[in-house]
Amino acid sequence: MMDWLAALMAITQREALRFIGQRGRFAAALVRPMLWLVVFAAGFRAALGLSITPPYATYTTYEVYIVPGLCGMILLFNGMQSSLSMVYDREMGSMRLLLTSPLPRWWLLVCRLLASTAISILQVYVFLGLAALFGIRFSWGGYAALLPALVPAGLMLGALGLALSSVIRQLENFAGVMNFVIFPMFFLSTALYPLWKMAESSALLRDICAVNPFSQAVELIRFALYQQLNAAALAWVLLSGLVWLGLAVWGYDPARGLIRKAAKPG
Repeated sequence: MMDWLAALMAITQREALRFIGQRGRFAAALVRPMLWLVVFAAGFRAALGLSITPPYATYTTYEVYIVPGLCGMILLFNGMQSSLSMVYDREMGSMRLLLTSPLPRWWLLVCRLLASTAISILQVYVFLGLAALFGIRFSWGGYAALLPALVPAGLMLGALGLALSSVIRQLENFAGVMNFVIFPMFFLSTALYPLWKMAESSALLRDICAVNPFSQAVELIRFALYQQLNAAALAWVLLSGLVWLGLAVWGYDPARGLIRKAAKPG
């Protein structure tokens, strides 16, 4: 058990030092959602009306509505950033060296996942602090209740990044992942528009958004900010996270995944 905890502490410390050394990464993680909050939301405030839907007990402004989605955006993009660093570590050889540890491979991946999720949660709370400066505030109880929601949501999206990193062979292919995975996952969700608004445009789009695991993560965050539990969203998030983590462990199996691919000539 001490060896397992030592591995967790070592990997967490390594990720923390990498994060501290990459100040641009921290700034980019905050600039992106702040631009959406200040610029995008201001443009759509008058054009997009929102009805009273749970967890809101009254009419709400568009800026308030998209804050949970922007929190999800931070978790999603940081999960993909972790995926990118995994691909980099594999090309540099440090990832293969880590996987030669006598500890179970799944535990090493979980340690990496926990470390990246902790960094994502820190970024979310910093973003909420900046949003408060623009007048978008929640209750102290909401901020506290948010943490138990951010953990499974961050782990799920981080597990997705791990699964993707097991099949991405080169850093150059990461742009394709951004275009075909991250952006569709974000835009086809409830991060920017409620489901009833999507249904007005297309019933198919509404159904896609409803089953999108990222939508469920956003709704889990949204309800938590109002100290409510969305049990269905939590179940969907946990199930998706377990599936993606299983795929990541399978992908990093030497018999079929990362190491075998790395050994192929060319």
